[in-house]
Amino acid sequence: MEILHHKIIIVGGGTGGIAVAARLARGGETDIAIIEPSRRHFYQPLWTLVGAGVVQKEASVRDQGQLIPDGVRWIKDSVRELVPEGNYLLTGAAKIGYDFLVLAPGIQFNWEAIRGLKEAVRRDNVSTNYVFDLAPKTWTMIENFKGGTALFHMPGAPVKCPGAPQKIMYLAADRFRRKGLRGANVIYGSGTASIYGIADYATVLNKVVERYGIDTRFNHELVEVRPERNEAVFVLRNQPDSPRTTIPYDILHVVPPQGAPDFVRQSSLADPQKPIEGWVKLDKFTMRSPGFPNVFALGDVANTPNAKTGASAYKQAPVVARNLMRAIAGKEPDARYEGYVACPIVTGYGRMLLCEFDYSLKPAPTIPFINTFKERYDMWLLKRYGLPWLYWNVIVKGRSMPFANAPEPAAASPQAALDHRA
Repeated sequence: MEILHHKIIIVGGGTGGIAVAARLARGGETDIAIIEPSRRHFYQPLWTLVGAGVVQKEASVRDQGQLIPDGVRWIKDSVRELVPEGNYLLTGAAKIGYDFLVLAPGIQFNWEAIRGLKEAVRRDNVSTNYVFDLAPKTWTMIENFKGGTALFHMPGAPVKCPGAPQKIMYLAADRFRRKGLRGANVIYGSGTASIYGIADYATVLNKVVERYGIDTRFNHELVEVRPERNEAVFVLRNQPDSPRTTIPYDILHVVPPQGAPDFVRQSSLADPQKPIEGWVKLDKFTMRSPGFPNVFALGDVANTPNAKTGASAYKQAPVVARNLMRAIAGKEPDARYEGYVACPIVTGYGRMLLCEFDYSLKPAPTIPFINTFKERYDMWLLKRYGLPWLYWNVIVKGRSMPFANAPEPAAASPQAALDHRA
């Protein structure tokens, strides 16, 4: 087994990991390594529009090597074990020591947690926009739908981009109407208690549900799919012994059960508290581990009490970068993540509601001069064109939007500070 050491190890080459690496490199750090097995980097929010037939899946992918910041080593391997007590980790081929660790490995799909789900998605009438290669099948499924029941599943447990299941549902319902399908019965089988957790946005979305005539089944957890019968079985949330409800479907969009990667969940960095056990335990403001001050985390793997979205990782990245560099300098963290979440909910072709809020669970709009508390065509254009451009040209390069007011990492030297501000 190869023995390696780097000052800073970043686990994960997704949104959070790449953005932190870019900020640290611009701040003057020269000994950084990213551990990421995938050769491809995905802009996953675009998969909703792939599933709706608006864009091709290839528009959502770039070569990972093109995004790794200059001077940062890319270790093309997977982490098998974290040993924070010894300041090292194990991959398939190496033991890698570190002075500081940043965890941004994303989320793990646990297909087996729902009986029959893995077999179901192999069928032509079951799909999910959470998988790159399956999102085009969602569009084929919607476009070929001739009537009957279109069932859209949303779990009650944490998932990345929790707005995604209802986005594709609204787009499907809109498409059915445009095609003149009078026999379309759209059902939302959701483990959540309401259409949205923020009242101001729920008011708007409830009207969208009413407009499309969607049958909402809240507090319903999917526990089994019977693909040979085209049936989905639900139980009441937190009541596993409650009577089961079986819903026949003609097409079904599902969300795979999700959790922290096994190597995180099985480590001493994981939060043991229910219902968030397994995620990296952090101070929700500084993004630093309370038990291991040289460890930071961000993105989907963090136990922060907010929705797991790309916008969250974007806002967390400058906080992690700055606080990590202060830790290197022997200083206490001074940057804070206030729980910002952005969830662009497409409510139809040419319509979008931009939901933004923070730990207070109150709206926190960031775009000046625009009323984002209603469905808008310009927000649809933001989703279709603006956000993808910002992702590839600003976010993964670790830069801030003009109105973001994000903290910058403290530079390692005066010259680095000049270079960083250039």
